[in-house]
Amino acid sequence: MKQTFKVFVDKQTRNILLTVLAVMVITVFVSFMICRHALTAEAQIRYTGLKNVTSEKIAKTIGAMEMSAENVFDEVGKHMDSPDAVITALKSKTHLNPEVRGYFAAFEPEYFPQEGTWFEPYIHHSDTSEFEYTQVGSARHDYTKSDWYIRAKKSTGSFWSDPYYYYDGTSMSGHYATFVKPIFDSTGRLACVCGADITFEWLAKELQKIDNDSKSDSLLNKDHLYDIHDFYSVIIDKGGYCIIHPEGKSVSLTKEQARILAQRKSGTMDLELNGVPSMLYYSPIDHVDWTVAVVVAKQDIQKPLLLLALVFLLIAAIGLIVVWQACRR
Repeated sequence: MKQTFKVFVDKQTRNILLTVLAVMVITVFVSFMICRHALTAEAQIRYTGLKNVTSEKIAKTIGAMEMSAENVFDEVGKHMDSPDAVITALKSKTHLNPEVRGYFAAFEPEYFPQEGTWFEPYIHHSDTSEFEYTQVGSARHDYTKSDWYIRAKKSTGSFWSDPYYYYDGTSMSGHYATFVKPIFDSTGRLACVCGADITFEWLAKELQKIDNDSKSDSLLNKDHLYDIHDFYSVIIDKGGYCIIHPEGKSVSLTKEQARILAQRKSGTMDLELNGVPSMLYYSPIDHVDWTVAVVVAKQDIQKPLLLLALVFLLIAAIGLIVVWQACRR
């Protein structure tokens, strides 16, 4: 009689535990799927917001540089009576934006006969914070064959040159992008092409500063399940090349991915970086033909989800133990 009762209780306990387990599995699965959808949407909103903030701040930085450059260019256009007047005009407005590496005016050959074929006064930083004057036009540096000069001769407005590498064996060597504008004299003839240079080094520092501000902003970069999310930003040119990035964290795109970014739209993209599956949240930057992208590893996006799964499993395990203990009594 006692043995029969024991078997009946064991079987009953097993059935109760199996029933509770089934209910818990269904409940945990449904809850997990709902939370997964919510966390995925939250991650999309967070990183899209970070990308938008980065894009707006970079555009604002570049826009401020353009405004100061336009003032310099206008000053040159008003003082083309002589080479000295041009040089003085270039120097007069450099204080408006000391972050610009240099301002130049590349004149049409023989525009000032006394200056010969190449007259390109350049007011620039070298190894100090002060601006200094250099005449850089020469047969060795024939600016009339440069892409930005040829394009400017066919244009009537300002534009950004494609990124390029300049080398002259001095501290001036480096990667540049130039804001360019053709300047016409009172007769309507092209007199010169003015430009304002920024270096990739300066732009990388600005991008890193924006990233650091975003990472320390609790409203932008925290949630309740996972404290701090890691990410970094890059800038990609219209050809799909990563021109600005943290050291050792460049982004390589396929031709198809580069074509998508060239459409100047916002979106997301899956890619693998150094063997790590990642997400790219990208958006075009105003003023230039570049794209800013926020890069985050997928495992970092999934960390809150994994933590939530562990919480659900722990709750389920505790629930089963409680039911089992109750059945034993």
